[in-house]
Amino acid sequence: MRLGSRDDVRVLAYHRVLESADPSGFSFDTELISASGEAFREQMSYLKRHFVPMTFAQVLDYLDRGKRVPKGAVLVTFDDGYDDNYRVAFPILRDLGMSAMFFVSTGHIDSGRPYAYDWLVHMVCSTAASRLQAPELGVDWKLGDNLIARRAQASELLDRLKSLDDDGQSALIARLEQEWNLPREKGHPDCKPMTWDQLREMHRDGMEIGSHGVDHRMLAKLSNDHMRAEVQGSKQTLERELGAPVAVLSYPVGGPDAFDGQTIDAVQAAGYRMACSYMAGTRAVEAKTLYSLPRLPVERQMDREWFEAMVAVPEMFSYASRLRTG
Repeated sequence: MRLGSRDDVRVLAYHRVLESADPSGFSFDTELISASGEAFREQMSYLKRHFVPMTFAQVLDYLDRGKRVPKGAVLVTFDDGYDDNYRVAFPILRDLGMSAMFFVSTGHIDSGRPYAYDWLVHMVCSTAASRLQAPELGVDWKLGDNLIARRAQASELLDRLKSLDDDGQSALIARLEQEWNLPREKGHPDCKPMTWDQLREMHRDGMEIGSHGVDHRMLAKLSNDHMRAEVQGSKQTLERELGAPVAVLSYPVGGPDAFDGQTIDAVQAAGYRMACSYMAGTRAVEAKTLYSLPRLPVERQMDREWFEAMVAVPEMFSYASRLRTG
């Protein structure tokens, strides 16, 4: 009944799909693990049976022809560009004859470096230091004595960090890298971006690739020139490497403080035709929502019943958006 009465499109948001949703000794952000490979296959199979999986290109084609998107339309998206997207998620999608949009930060594809926020979590979980001091965030903590406690502290630190401007965020992470002798350039096998060869293979096999900026910066916290360089530069790099137009962007972090009117203007001026936020919800795809599409975050705690309920009745069973203060 609900599908027959609503025109909104479900846009599912994933980050990482790993072999296990609770990997042993994992020193990175477990909140970015959306599902195990087994659960992801079940979720995609369910969508294929009960909904209308679509690509962004198909949605844009409907809009260009003045037609309404089919009832039950669903889009699958991934943010950031982790290599497990290629290793685990992509083969499942290919096996099922489905597509997804992979929003990638081109600077990390170029460099192979882990993402700054991930590295902050890794440092907190891995450092031999016993204390964490970040006066700019009002933090002076004794670090936990086990991985679970450290993960909780890293999650709180990360949430506070995002209240700073871009320079402040970068400076804090760089300072901890130096103080704790954990340089990001060393990398880690549990947190690698995809390569251009992997992205090209995925694109040839029907996956969509979109922009997530150059260096995964919160666009609204950058100077206007820097913000425009992130938006334009990522599009230019993707189109050069993939040999195809790039029409869609996902705002890094994606909350209400990650993009604003100036950001949307820059995204439109750069030639993007749609953009996704990380605000929870569903909307009809129309002119007023094209550059702020909400999504439905998928997280590892969801069992099969919860996932199916969320997709069926998202206003009741999806996560509420987290709003930072300060």
